[in-house]
Amino acid sequence: MLREGKDHLIHMNIELLRKLSNAFGPPGTEAEPREILREELESYADEVIVDKLGNILFVHNGEEDAPKIMIAAHMDEVGFMVTYIEKNGFLRFHSWGIPNNVFLGQRMILHGKKGKLHGIIGTKPPHVMTDDERNKVAPQDSLFIDIGTLSKEEAVEKGAYIGMRGTFDVEFLELGNGFLRGKALDDRLGCFMMAEAFKLLSKSTYNVTVVGTVQEEVGTRGARTAAYQIDPDYAIALECTYAVDIPGTPPHKQSTEIRKGAVLSIADRSLIAHPKVLGAMVEAAEAENIPYQYKKLASGGTDAGAISLSRSGVPSGVISCPSRYIHGPAAIVHTEDVENIIKLVQAFVKRISS
Repeated sequence: MLREGKDHLIHMNIELLRKLSNAFGPPGTEAEPREILREELESYADEVIVDKLGNILFVHNGEEDAPKIMIAAHMDEVGFMVTYIEKNGFLRFHSWGIPNNVFLGQRMILHGKKGKLHGIIGTKPPHVMTDDERNKVAPQDSLFIDIGTLSKEEAVEKGAYIGMRGTFDVEFLELGNGFLRGKALDDRLGCFMMAEAFKLLSKSTYNVTVVGTVQEEVGTRGARTAAYQIDPDYAIALECTYAVDIPGTPPHKQSTEIRKGAVLSIADRSLIAHPKVLGAMVEAAEAENIPYQYKKLASGGTDAGAISLSRSGVPSGVISCPSRYIHGPAAIVHTEDVENIIKLVQAFVKRISS
């Protein structure tokens, strides 16, 4: 649990995390979280850059001979794009990063030409479903969004259009005992941890650039261009990773657990962590008595994979927060893990810079 005298790091900024979680930002529409980060961090930065792709970079200049450290967290969230409007006003869509088994009945929010639209993923009532329909996951091409219209003309009049983006309609909530629930914590929680760490490092002698990246969920695209601009000596991605400490999961498949500390990745599908970076993380955690755990399953991928392949290569690693139910409507995390990660980022930057 958070101790007296240290809980200010989280609780004084709970509204920042709330704003980041509630912000709208499927891939390619990251303006809301970007502006939240700008408002929060521009007074701490020596330079603020928004590049052509939409990444936002906050630069802190330390000593001239200190290595250049890049810390990235992606601003986009899982979501969908409208691909077709039916004659009766229902919307067909293509999703980014959302498994089909979580869609049915979910409330959705879309940004149309006339403002926000609210809808629901429609489904047959169980009374008219066949046994086969009740017992299988509906394929995405059978799904549709109901925004409360009876015709294509009504949907267009409301502001619906082909290419319109959307995501889950879920509000951030404190569950008590340090647990938090929110939409888009993958990776707005990473943005939050990055922001808090940057504030604490902004008066240091280290060279640190933090980046809110775009389009991670569709191929780590923003991280690639940001790393090329920065040309860092070392880099880390701050992420949310899946905690599977839930009923029905055998121990060897529980990749991470909530309240067991910062998650360090040895390898995933996009990256084998550089030994110097991973070693500095472990040494920093042990020296500062910061709890940590290893990600047990080498799956998934992060911005660190793209960053590591920039130019002639960047030694890179990943620090993640264990999070239940990522890529669904809402995820659950614990403030204790969040605080430990913020502390570890500071300790890592200090160690890798010395």
